[in-house]
Amino acid sequence: MIRVVLAEDQRMLRGALAALLNMEDDLSIVGEGEDGKKALSLVRELRPDVCVLDVEMPLLSGLEVAEAIRDEGLPSRVLMLTTFARPGYLQRALAAGVAGYVLKDGSSEELADAIRKVHGGGRALSPELTFAAWEAPNPLTPRERDILLLAEQGLSSSAIAKRLFLSHGTVRNYMSELIGKLGVDNRVEAAAKARKQGWI
Repeated sequence: MIRVVLAEDQRMLRGALAALLNMEDDLSIVGEGEDGKKALSLVRELRPDVCVLDVEMPLLSGLEVAEAIRDEGLPSRVLMLTTFARPGYLQRALAAGVAGYVLKDGSSEELADAIRKVHGGGRALSPELTFAAWEAPNPLTPRERDILLLAEQGLSSSAIAKRLFLSHGTVRNYMSELIGKLGVDNRVEAAAKARKQGWI
């Protein structure tokens, strides 16, 4: 029996997926989470064979949960389930050691097959995403991502500098470089473009 933790913030969809997957003879949903923190807690506690994660969830995204699973050396294999066919998300998922990345518009049978493949040590990738894996990688450095994430929250350069233990001038220089690198006019547009591309 393949033990699965399912994390999806839309309750109706989560319930439907759990019901459909539990009908499979070899799959058992051992835990359900409505946000990323709950999902990570369940993975730590239950040590499932496979963790199925929505990409965009409250508190922690599926990508952040996948990175935590990798960093903590947890044994669960990760399968991302998403609406988004964005190259940036896919590349970040692959960098986090995710074994599968499938779109929500597939069938429950396809999802069950993807879980089996991931559990067996293979990879599962929706055909629509195959070429996205070879597109240009995320152009942002980890520090640039940190700065843009804080700018996206509305923090001033001074507040960002304080949060990241940098000087105000350093943050201003980073922001200037980011605006030029992304070909936009200001920090709001920079954060919006990076979010749209899945780079933050």
